[in-house]
Amino acid sequence: MKQIKINGGNILKGTIKISGAKNSAVALIPASILSDDIVEIDNVPNISDIDALNEILEYLGAKVSLENGHMTIDTKSIQNKEIPKEISNKLRASYYFMSALLGKYKHVEMYFPGGCKIGARPIDQTLKGFEILGAKIKEENNKFTIDADELVGGHVYLDMPSVGATINTMLVATKAKGLTIIENAAKEPEIVNVATFLNNMGAKITGAGTSEIRIKGVEKLNSCFTEVIPDRIETGTYVIAGALLGDNLKIENIIPEHIESLTLKLKEMGVDIDIQNNYIIINKCEKLKPVNLKTLGYPGFPTDLQQPVTVLLTQCNGVSVLEETIYENRFQNVPYLNEMGANIDIIGKKIKVHGPTKLYGSKVVATDLRAGACLILAALVAKGETTIMDIEHVLRGYENIIEKLTNVGAQVSLEEI
Repeated sequence: MKQIKINGGNILKGTIKISGAKNSAVALIPASILSDDIVEIDNVPNISDIDALNEILEYLGAKVSLENGHMTIDTKSIQNKEIPKEISNKLRASYYFMSALLGKYKHVEMYFPGGCKIGARPIDQTLKGFEILGAKIKEENNKFTIDADELVGGHVYLDMPSVGATINTMLVATKAKGLTIIENAAKEPEIVNVATFLNNMGAKITGAGTSEIRIKGVEKLNSCFTEVIPDRIETGTYVIAGALLGDNLKIENIIPEHIESLTLKLKEMGVDIDIQNNYIIINKCEKLKPVNLKTLGYPGFPTDLQQPVTVLLTQCNGVSVLEETIYENRFQNVPYLNEMGANIDIIGKKIKVHGPTKLYGSKVVATDLRAGACLILAALVAKGETTIMDIEHVLRGYENIIEKLTNVGAQVSLEEI
């Protein structure tokens, strides 16, 4: 097990370069097996979720190389075999293999995916898409066996704009006969990244990034190259750090439009932020104004930044209200923030944050990936030393976070226990 220790209160100055998007990379890698040849993916982040996906690829027989963020995947020797529980349970994104294998072979056997325990994360919308395209699903003891005599395009209406269901339906539809229409599709940039990758292979997908995606099935997908987009959640996390402690802190290699829901709220608070084409410069500000926030699908405020931004709300002058509409168990960070000196009330799906409050070092636990990011931000601004346990959750999603923070002036150390 690992933990990190942070001595808080240090000003952050210098440059942080944003890595490739975790939520794109974890879909692009399984999607690669739809190709009948070699694919290359650039700007792949060095995080443990990628290691877990590579383990599945190699288990299936793919030849994988990854060096300096450049990944080459040779799918020609893949064997379609059952993906066992011990590797599928390592991360939620393993279920993208379910759709890729079904699309390519019309048969898949694997166990229910793992991931952070942030509330109910059913895959019913994904399974609905599979059934509409002609698949038959058998589930027993968390093991799914999915078969299709033939995959045929259909009309899929998602009950909610789920990113996972949108990508999974898109992957299967790419190899289905005829036209598939996905309505009420999620619009996240990561979906556009995956659609571009598939189109580079020879797929025929239009409308990605809108609420209606159309896919004309093709028989064969070829070799291609793609690049992982910059991580908008990593960007947002470091931008929030800059609002807390920045002295001309520069966050570079970004797409500003992807975090506009955050930067507009920061301006509403009174944060000093300078947004350019591919970077942001941000400074700590006094007397921040309270705001109200509500998490929504893209382009709304992302649920993955809800926990990190809570730290900034503790430093605002007045009461802020934050409503979580995506996951019902995403306030596990709040008791730890209160231990550190915050004054936060949980009221159903909302939290009420009373500020400003001074935060103090404590011993806390990262219950999930974004809760861990929240506690790191709290530790950076807190007086004294904070120890964060179960930090492996954070290492799943933030490339070189210790090094990046240390390089701009934070006192952070990683320890084995």
